[in-house]
Amino acid sequence: MDFELRKAREKLEREQRERVQRAKAKADRERRAKAEAARRRDALEASHRERRLDAARAQEEAQQKMEEVTQLGKGISFSHMFEALRYDGPGDKIKLPPSSFKELSDEGALDKGPMYFRLSKVRDSVPGAPQDNDADEATCCGVLEFTAREGSAELTPHVWNNLFRGDSPDVPLIEVRYVSLPKGTYAKLKPEGVGFSDLPNHRAVLETALRNHATLSENDFVVVNYGQLQYKLKVLELKPASSVSVLETDVEVDIEGPDSVLDYVENQHVLVPLETGKVESGVVEEGKFRYYKFLVDEGMGEKVASRHANIEVKIETDTSGGDTDIYVSRHPLVFPTQHRHEWSSHEMGSKVLILKPRDASLSSGTYSIGVYGFKGTTKYQLSVAIKDVLNGQRIGEQASASSSVDVDSVVCKNCKRYISNRTSLLHEAYCVRHNVVCMHDGCGVVLRKEEATDHVHCNKCGQAFQQREMEKHMKVFHEPLQCPCGVVLEKEDMVQHQSSTCPLRLIVCRFCGDTVQAGGEPLDARDRLRNMCEHESICGSRTAPCDSCGRSVMLKDMDIHVIAVHQKS
Repeated sequence: MDFELRKAREKLEREQRERVQRAKAKADRERRAKAEAARRRDALEASHRERRLDAARAQEEAQQKMEEVTQLGKGISFSHMFEALRYDGPGDKIKLPPSSFKELSDEGALDKGPMYFRLSKVRDSVPGAPQDNDADEATCCGVLEFTAREGSAELTPHVWNNLFRGDSPDVPLIEVRYVSLPKGTYAKLKPEGVGFSDLPNHRAVLETALRNHATLSENDFVVVNYGQLQYKLKVLELKPASSVSVLETDVEVDIEGPDSVLDYVENQHVLVPLETGKVESGVVEEGKFRYYKFLVDEGMGEKVASRHANIEVKIETDTSGGDTDIYVSRHPLVFPTQHRHEWSSHEMGSKVLILKPRDASLSSGTYSIGVYGFKGTTKYQLSVAIKDVLNGQRIGEQASASSSVDVDSVVCKNCKRYISNRTSLLHEAYCVRHNVVCMHDGCGVVLRKEEATDHVHCNKCGQAFQQREMEKHMKVFHEPLQCPCGVVLEKEDMVQHQSSTCPLRLIVCRFCGDTVQAGGEPLDARDRLRNMCEHESICGSRTAPCDSCGRSVMLKDMDIHVIAVHQKS
């Protein structure tokens, strides 16, 4: 009996313990489920809250951006993303699609004068990550026309190179914003290399280049073309803002010097100062130039013009087998070449070149010397001297004969010299045995028989040379040369072509005063009679008010108007 009661009690206690354990397990499960539900609820609420914050932040950024665009555009809101394309054109004026014109017209931008835009690159970024608005990745520009295809903007090389520096993406995307820019009052620029300040009136050259620009931005590079030369200038500082308009305004320009002088061998178009009377040593490679400049003051210029002194350029070369040529010009022709120069010397080895100004009034001034490596790498020593003419003899005058011809003299049948009649037979016997006369038409030079084989004439121009000089003469003077304008001529004709008729030659316009390319012949026959080039014919067609009567007269007709209407000379 006691045994059964004890078993029943143990069973009851065991069941009670199991119920308590199940209750605890159930309570633990419920507690964990509530905690998990609370965690999920908090995470969901945090996610919703973050989304609401992101949406509010995006809305605020969009509103701020819209306010910024409106503020930059002085009430005009225009901001679009385009695919950037390149087109060849000067300056900084881009092309936009026709839809942009309609939108800008509806906004009233056409009534506010010239339109300016700020361009910036569009980069891939993580949503919500901060954007780097680096000024180096943005630039400003004007607009040329609205003819680009929809969804694209066409950029000039100036705008493209300043916006995409060192990288060219496969699909370049840019953001174009309408902005209002103040008129510039001050600009500081620095050439990327040396040589720009050597250009004659380089400020006028820079002004001519900026006429194709509507804006300037700090850290941008401006490319200035001078003939076939190209110079890059960096915009360091602008006032009154970091981006300004340069249309219809006077800008004070400062040009800083470069940081350091570049290697003259790598940068050929640099003028090295050369003092008169001092020797300058150098090395020139084949096919390259080394340039120098020297100054002739007015006092020495008067002596040269009166032919009491001469300008002597001397170059001494080593005997390593190399050879050089000398080309000299007077400014404004800064860098003389094989085709454009005033004086030249092509003798082999060391040489002396005497400069004889064609115009006596142009003896003083700055001269440029171009040492050209004709063959191999050549070491040389260059010097310039102003030397007085000795014995009172002027340059170009023949020295007076030291003695008159004897009455008893006879002409030698071989060398054609006057010989005394007493010794004529002896002279002729010796002369015929040792000397020979060159039979080339117009030559008649008397030569030693051993030297006659080395005396040759060019079959094109007839000039006489030594045999070793003929190869250089044919290459320099008779090898066909192609002008950048497409004309093919020999050297002498090429020099004349590039100085008088080449459409790419540089001239100083008589109307605008800028150094520009001349262009071809003008269409107007009257302009051709007045020796105008194409640029002067177009530039002179601009009108200006007459100082006497106020009438608008074309610049090229102003002198005729003053004489015919106002009887003024």
